Amino acid sequence: MLISFPKLDLPLQEADRIVIPPMYRIMQKYDDWHIQDVSGHLRKQLESSVLDRERLRGKRLALTVGSRGIPDLDKLVRTICDTCKAWGAEPFIVPAMGSHGGSTAEGQRQILAEYGITQEAMGVPVYSSMEVEQYGVLEDGTPLYCDKNAWEADGVILFNKVKPHTDFRGKHESGLGKMVAIGLAKGKGASVFHTKRLSRFPEYIPKVTEIFMKTGKVAFGVGVVQNAYDQICRIEACESTAILDLDARLQAFAKTQLPRFKFDRCDVLVVDEIGKDISGSGMDPNITGRNDTGDFPGVLDLQRLVVLGITEASCHNGCGINLCDLTVRRCLNEIDWYATWLNNVTASMLSRGQIPTYVETDRDAVLTAIRTCVETDFDHPRVARIKNTLHISEILVSEALYQDIKDREDVVLLSGPEEMLFDTDGFLRKDIWGQEVSDP
Repeated sequence: MLISFPKLDLPLQEADRIVIPPMYRIMQKYDDWHIQDVSGHLRKQLESSVLDRERLRGKRLALTVGSRGIPDLDKLVRTICDTCKAWGAEPFIVPAMGSHGGSTAEGQRQILAEYGITQEAMGVPVYSSMEVEQYGVLEDGTPLYCDKNAWEADGVILFNKVKPHTDFRGKHESGLGKMVAIGLAKGKGASVFHTKRLSRFPEYIPKVTEIFMKTGKVAFGVGVVQNAYDQICRIEACESTAILDLDARLQAFAKTQLPRFKFDRCDVLVVDEIGKDISGSGMDPNITGRNDTGDFPGVLDLQRLVVLGITEASCHNGCGINLCDLTVRRCLNEIDWYATWLNNVTASMLSRGQIPTYVETDRDAVLTAIRTCVETDFDHPRVARIKNTLHISEILVSEALYQDIKDREDVVLLSGPEEMLFDTDGFLRKDIWGQEVSDP
């Protein structure tokens, strides 16, 4: 459901006081070690970690594939499937992404197809359904659900990215346990699980995972961690009994890989795009400091957050648009509000679909954001611009920010200062971002 928002001409008082500063293009440097041959590395991990392979021979195994973007996801999925077939098993793929894709079987199949995960490319069937089977209850009576196709298989391969969550902290956040509690539970189970307080998710995720493991359905697990450059820096596999140990270990490691801005205070942060493929919150609060629960103080002292667009891979899901202070009309017109609000209702987080203040153009958004800051040097505002929160190595910063960080060894000047590049209609050019590397 797309909504055509009307054009608004918000008057900007004292606009002549506002300066959009020239920007320096800089590189923020992080640990860039990553796995070069992800398929070969994964194959070795499977062979060395999954030792009891004879029990998988002749078994139908459901491989979970979620909606979060992972580099070379198609290669990883194909490697798991090919390895299982070499072991004599019969793997197939199930979308395991809660209510994403509009909470429809076809929508979830389409998300996988956009990642290159199709029956033709993977050489195994892709079974997409929103039907679930109940397999247990929590101690308080909360029912637990599993994708019907996965439940009817002989075993489930738990495969997922492991990363810090956007709204809570604990040993188990986004990862293999969350795949059980929410991803495999589809829309119905995800909705039920989200009736719990977010602050208690670290307690409930391992409980649900333990109950699922007792059903004997888990075949083995595979976890993936990405570095600050969105490159895969760790892949580990484990036997079915070690799922929670692997999940906790990779979560602890993933926290060490989180990128952060090299500055701690900013007046205005401009984000070119948000999306569910970027983060469950559209943009990662571990970077912006903005989330729905307010649990991440101290990440970034930020006055105004501007969002200019939605990623194509997000399928028009605008979850997280509420976290910005300002956006533009054409961004709101790109959002499928039905899919967005459905996702929010499932997650019991209605605030994620609230509509922020919007203006007509990117130039209006930047000017308004600067103007509405308080106790700011309007002649030298602290402004930064990023493509999205997955890519914060190459960024743009104003003079005031650059002077604060220019002497750091992990900051490299690439070019500038240069004026922000607006087209004749007042929109920023979005084709300015280069390929991120660790050195210029």
